[in-house]
Amino acid sequence: MDEVPMDKLAKVYRRIRDQMQTLTKDYETKFAELQEQRDLIANEMKDRMLALGSTSIRTDNGLVMLAKKTRYYTQDWDSFKEFVMQNDALDLFEKRIAQTNMTKFLEENPGLVPPGLNSEAEYVVSVRKPTK
Repeated sequence: MDEVPMDKLAKVYRRIRDQMQTLTKDYETKFAELQEQRDLIANEMKDRMLALGSTSIRTDNGLVMLAKKTRYYTQDWDSFKEFVMQNDALDLFEKRIAQTNMTKFLEENPGLVPPGLNSEAEYVVSVRKPTK
């Protein structure tokens, strides 16, 4: 690869990336179409099962099951955080680090690192279209 000029490598890289983007768009379009069809069928089965008052129906093509799934969210994070702290209910939060906020915190507080914090960094190459 050392003999191949950087300009040629950049051209091939962009061509491959463009082909990957085209494939991704095609995939996403087809996936969305199938997802829409699947959702229509799932809604029909849900409506029928609710009308029957059933939570499962055995068919030759599989067991159809209906379950209630509840998701929780808040529109008032400040009040929610206060509630969690007042009730010692930290387990209502998920364990993950806000990446952008951690980067900002470390930049603003050099030398102050939370205990147990690990990080990984890697170099990433990107190629942009030439400006004309």
